[in-house]
Amino acid sequence: MKSLSKSEVQKKERPVKILQFGNGNFLRGFTDYMIEQANDQGVFDGNIQVVQVHSQIADPKMIQQDCLFHVLIRGLKDGKRIDEAKLITSISGISNPNEDYPSYLQLGENPDLRFIISNTTESGIQFDPTDIDPSRLPDSFPAKVAALLYRRFQYFKGDPSKGLIFIPCELIENNGGSLKDCIDRYATLWKLPNSFTEWLYSSCIFCNTLVDQIVPGFPKDSIEDIQKKIGFEDKLAVMAEPFHLWVIEGPDLVKEEFPLHLAGLDVKFVKDLSPFRTRKVRILNGGHTSMVPYGYLLGIRTVREAVEDKKIGKFMREVIFHEIIPSLDMPEEELVQFANDVLERFANPFIHHELISIALNSISKFKVRVLPSLLEYKQKKKEWPPLLVKSLAALLVFYKGEFKGESIPLKDDPKILQNFKDAWQLKTVDETVHKLLSTDEYWGMDLSKMGGLSKQVVDEAKIILAL
Repeated sequence: MKSLSKSEVQKKERPVKILQFGNGNFLRGFTDYMIEQANDQGVFDGNIQVVQVHSQIADPKMIQQDCLFHVLIRGLKDGKRIDEAKLITSISGISNPNEDYPSYLQLGENPDLRFIISNTTESGIQFDPTDIDPSRLPDSFPAKVAALLYRRFQYFKGDPSKGLIFIPCELIENNGGSLKDCIDRYATLWKLPNSFTEWLYSSCIFCNTLVDQIVPGFPKDSIEDIQKKIGFEDKLAVMAEPFHLWVIEGPDLVKEEFPLHLAGLDVKFVKDLSPFRTRKVRILNGGHTSMVPYGYLLGIRTVREAVEDKKIGKFMREVIFHEIIPSLDMPEEELVQFANDVLERFANPFIHHELISIALNSISKFKVRVLPSLLEYKQKKKEWPPLLVKSLAALLVFYKGEFKGESIPLKDDPKILQNFKDAWQLKTVDETVHKLLSTDEYWGMDLSKMGGLSKQVVDEAKIILAL
């Protein structure tokens, strides 16, 4: 079988317009796929230089394959089974500042460079006060960016046209604003000239973003069949679901220079992405979180099983359409379409998504993802949503740590797990539920004081325990 390389695949030379920090599955399956599509369709003309920051060396597989790999789009779309492979040719090279810091800084001297895209994990955008000397390789990602940006500022003598557009993909709120704040703090820490800070604010654009796609990564269970189909040995093939959404909050200039939406991609340029974040957290994440404890207690182990199960599938659909969507202040048509997309994604036959992995830190997840829907439904309808109440009861029972003599492998803060264990040692279910609902640190409020809620949760918990 042929190996992927430039000798076997023709790569089109384009100006390197994008510096991409990160080489993980998500960026390759999400961002690099979109850039390839946009290049192919002639709505963008730019290649990517990858900067690998979470290792000591540049990925040997990327070097061996000349930065070529396939993205495998597998799943359901509008009821149809999708199984397609897309060869990615838009990455010009890969480097690692740990191997050659001066060469990394020289990347900032590229006159064609316009965008910086990143996914350095949720903890990547943080200020590290120990990064005090930009002449030596900093530890943190923002400090590395600040050093490169300062080199660019110096090299082009503060030319306003050489500012960059930042499109971070880290899964934190205000990701662009947070990155900008960190760079500003490094400018102060390193005593850089005020003219650099002025250029940073006047010539660079920092977009906040929301990204949404499941990218499971290398399909090790089916790679042999896939490689026969594509005709290459590909050690970097990455699987992604058909659904994707990239919401970019920024000025109109970003849409003009980065028009990925013209390639038929679901990329939205908005002035405020908060409604999209709320929709995702409440419907997608909330749909998961509200279903998992109840489904697990009933013997379901994967998301796909849950969707296909008569009882749990119905429970999940009714939670989303009858209780979560009515609690949201967004156009109903958009919410229903998104919810239908979510349920189709949950039914993806190519993804084995275990409930127990989603159950990680379920208490904090319920507080953020589900509790707002429960409370806002009550405010609007003047009654408690029965299925979300059942979900809350199931969560309390789930955190008992065992059900019908079977241990549940819970993963959460040890203190939380111990507190739940102690609460379930109380004499009655009523006492247990009251103690847990009244613990402010779990929910941000005392839920036991919410009129009628505690009694309904007790009733549902007793029914679940008797199953």
